Amino acid sequence: MFASNTRNLMRSSFLQRCKSTLVVAEHNNEALNPITLNTISAAKKIGGDVTVLVAGTKCGPASEALSKVEGVTKILVAENAAFKGFTSESLTPLIVAAQAQFKYTHILAGASAFGKNVLPRVAAKLDVSPISEVIDIKSEDTFVRTIYAGNAILTLKSKDPIKVITVRGTNFQPAATSGGSGVIEQAAAGDYASSLSEFVSQELTKSDRPELTGAKVIISGGRGLKSGDNFKLLYDLADKFGAAVGASRAAVDAGFVPNDLQIGQTGKIVAPDLYIAVGISGAIQHLAGMKDSKTIVAINKDPEAPIFQVADIGIVADLFKAVPELTGKL
Repeated sequence: MFASNTRNLMRSSFLQRCKSTLVVAEHNNEALNPITLNTISAAKKIGGDVTVLVAGTKCGPASEALSKVEGVTKILVAENAAFKGFTSESLTPLIVAAQAQFKYTHILAGASAFGKNVLPRVAAKLDVSPISEVIDIKSEDTFVRTIYAGNAILTLKSKDPIKVITVRGTNFQPAATSGGSGVIEQAAAGDYASSLSEFVSQELTKSDRPELTGAKVIISGGRGLKSGDNFKLLYDLADKFGAAVGASRAAVDAGFVPNDLQIGQTGKIVAPDLYIAVGISGAIQHLAGMKDSKTIVAINKDPEAPIFQVADIGIVADLFKAVPELTGKL
């Protein structure tokens, strides 16, 4: 009996030492995307060493910032013209090579457009099943995620030797950006250029407003606004709060606003301190993207709208009267 317990303790200790996680950083070479810090917090819950991979063209500033993040053991830096545009075709062989070299047991990235694009390809190359949109980590092999547009919670246990996971950033606190002492190393050199795709250019929307996924306050509009011009009501209100402006899928599909404002299961997942839903009925698709907000205020003239079921404060009123009145009082 004593010998059996000793073996179990030794095996547990061995596994603890062997656990190691690779976090794929999302950045623009100059600065980190906030979801990377949330992903690092998730990695710390797994246990073991946490390494962050920074791939780009001139990503020195992002690497230096990561070296100060609490809980990061090592930063692997890969600078190569092939990584311009951060295409999955060029990043995947780099991630697979890093895993082969250091034998990571877990590979994580944020559940953003970037992470959802890269990690499924990595999982396919490693012949494992990807685990998407994790909202909690129970142990090194047991994870929690939502299913059915957030209407059910699934706890799953993965038997794959390498766990490839995207993390929903809104469910993990960001790692502290000071107090760390991560060591910066160069990743293995290689020819990572891909003949399958080529980055040509991108046009980014410029705005003085906060980015949706990191905003503390979000004013969001739906089809009830009737036109894109009427979104000016929300912009005026957002200016009072210093808030970001979002939209439901119905508003985006109607052409009121561009799709980079879409919040929901097929848009952006947000969890601000304050979420004001204006003229949004509250379809399941939209609720999946915002129901973790700390305080939800709904303005809708239909008292039976599903949005009121999740709202902390409900205002049954004509938005064309209520929103200007609210803006005028701030």
